[in-house]
Amino acid sequence: MEKKPRAWRKFCSRALIVALALGITLITSGAVYVRQAKFGALPTGSRLERVLASPNYRDGRFQNLIPTSMGGSGFWDNVKALLNPAPRRYPSLPLPSQKANDLALIADGSLLWFGHSAFLVKLSGKTFLFDPALSGNASPVSWITKAFEGADVYGPDDLPKVDYLLVSHDHWDHLDYPTIMAIKKDSPKVFAPLGVGSHFDKWGFQVGSITEGDWWDAFEPEPSLKITFVPARHFSGRKFTWNQSLWTGFLLEYAGKKIFYSGDGGYLPQYADYGRKLGPVDLAIIECGQYDRRWKDIHMFPEQSVQAALDMGAKAAMPVHSGKFMIANHAWDEPFIRFKAAADKASLPLVSPKIGEIVDLSELDRKFSAWWVGLD
Repeated sequence: MEKKPRAWRKFCSRALIVALALGITLITSGAVYVRQAKFGALPTGSRLERVLASPNYRDGRFQNLIPTSMGGSGFWDNVKALLNPAPRRYPSLPLPSQKANDLALIADGSLLWFGHSAFLVKLSGKTFLFDPALSGNASPVSWITKAFEGADVYGPDDLPKVDYLLVSHDHWDHLDYPTIMAIKKDSPKVFAPLGVGSHFDKWGFQVGSITEGDWWDAFEPEPSLKITFVPARHFSGRKFTWNQSLWTGFLLEYAGKKIFYSGDGGYLPQYADYGRKLGPVDLAIIECGQYDRRWKDIHMFPEQSVQAALDMGAKAAMPVHSGKFMIANHAWDEPFIRFKAAADKASLPLVSPKIGEIVDLSELDRKFSAWWVGLD
């Protein structure tokens, strides 16, 4: 009669040992995995000193200007979202796109959108690259958050020589390691918010090529060029520690143009003040996509995106942060549909190029196609 209990205890003991061994293996493997270079590094030395001295760094992390929820809405709300995904989160057909033979030959005064938040601007012979993510996915592993079919017509090796790289924050869909390493050879001048420079140090960029800024810092790296860091409402982090680097928007002033890029973030009532201080702007490139009521403070809904552009005194507005990756629970084309409706209602010219379509910055009031119409 004692054999069965003893056998059961022996089985349980072995199962526990196996479970513990598997747990230790997973933890050890994970710890080794996140030590890879692509995860970057936390600020140290003089970079950490600047972080700690920032008025926006309090209680051990960077803070938003106004109270901001990072997105938790309760366990069951998140479970329901997983079990009830929105229809048409992914396009059933390849997205339309265009591809230039040589990006180095595109004309001055041009803009080209790569999908999501990555875009290139060429002004007076200088190439400015913003928030590049061209490797085909927006995560540390290649099989998660993959680009829509047709949305990855450009890869890292297609980029021309980059003179200026502007990075709004260090999330994977804005700071893509393979893309960054592909342009490292160009020795671009990097502009990034406080703390993000540590990633570039880790990746072997020359220290003198990296300029970190706090909100409202402005730099003039050459005559007639001014880059201003504009507050955004978001968060940061590539691993498990959040908000040890800052997040930002940018105002680029060069060659008679003012281009505002919001970076990622929820709507800020202060945008109206920013518009009075910085505007009017020729083009507002505004985050519009990956929104959800569960994280309404850190991503704008399309109508808020249009309002932000209006607040900035924009002569025209271009929605980004959509059209390439699906990170939220809404139809893939919903951001474009809602943004266009709100822009039309406000008589705000809409700049809506296809991925890879070259935009003449002197013709922002021209009629752009609603290329997403008719795609399932």
